[in-house]
Amino acid sequence: MSHRCHHPPAKAAPLTRRRSLAALGLALAGPAMLRQPAWAHGPIDQPAPVRLLVGFPSGGGTDLLARLLAVHLGMALQCQVLVENQPGSGGQRAALALKAAPADGQTLLLSHTHTINILPMTMPEPGFDPQQDFTPVAGLAGFVEALAVSVSHPARNWAEYLEWLRAQPQQLAVGVPATGSIPEFLVQCLQRNHGLPLQAVPFRGSAPMLAELVHGRIQSAVAAMHELMELHRAQRIRVLAVLGAQRQAVLPEVPTFAELGLPGFEQASFYGLYAPHDLPTATVAQWEQAVQQVLALPEVAQQLRDWGMSVQYMNRSQLQAREAGHRKAWKRLIFCEGQKEADSSAGCSRC
Repeated sequence: MSHRCHHPPAKAAPLTRRRSLAALGLALAGPAMLRQPAWAHGPIDQPAPVRLLVGFPSGGGTDLLARLLAVHLGMALQCQVLVENQPGSGGQRAALALKAAPADGQTLLLSHTHTINILPMTMPEPGFDPQQDFTPVAGLAGFVEALAVSVSHPARNWAEYLEWLRAQPQQLAVGVPATGSIPEFLVQCLQRNHGLPLQAVPFRGSAPMLAELVHGRIQSAVAAMHELMELHRAQRIRVLAVLGAQRQAVLPEVPTFAELGLPGFEQASFYGLYAPHDLPTATVAQWEQAVQQVLALPEVAQQLRDWGMSVQYMNRSQLQAREAGHRKAWKRLIFCEGQKEADSSAGCSRC
């Protein structure tokens, strides 16, 4: 990558508070400003910008994170980094674009665990194998999924939600953002392993699902915390429980599923940065260093917290280990049907 950037430094350039605040404002300004041509920011002979692929639509949680990182990473490495949305099939389209790209450091993928871990386990022929076709570069941020109800729902907490559920004569629909997603498997596990009368109803993305939840056309839904936070703060929905090993700092009053006596959902999701297979080690190291520097900025950390995420820098080896643990945990939950509650935390022997 270094030969394509405009006068790259041997080390990532330090980011001052003034520069980082300016970058944050630009990152949140929207796609139009971030997609200005290269000559608008530098010499007319500046090379093509780095492509940061995102497998989900503009305006979602992954896209917001990508645009925040694009500006800061570009500043750190003195390159232009442009977000390129290629939504489709839970990130499959963007993953295939990364697989087809040359390993020159000019194309990267920002993805969370669904595309990297869940999709290859649940789609018969995804067309890519993350462990063979991609180079993990660095881990970025963690987040959890959560179950929320509409503000018109009578339940104010999980105990009241359970009481309401058990008073219903049939299974209750719970919205999930996509088929084969972690939210769908969470709902299935709550029904299958814990006897709750729930039925997952997939939507085509979080936005239409949350619109239905806000207007009370569905009673409850499961989505990523950073997609629920603003609606919860605005008192348009109510978050009742979260995944993860501990409560979330942004919602300290909301218990985890484990606290509620529903073990097995302690593995939180996370975002990582990926490159095509065989990316040169020196280029991986350059990106690792830049990611670590950007995540150390107080302004970046605060923005992630405001979105309901947490800074979780991981180098390449740490990211690979985290992926392995996440795959193992969710493989048990996805494929071990008919397990009792006692088996949910221990996993099942045939997984």
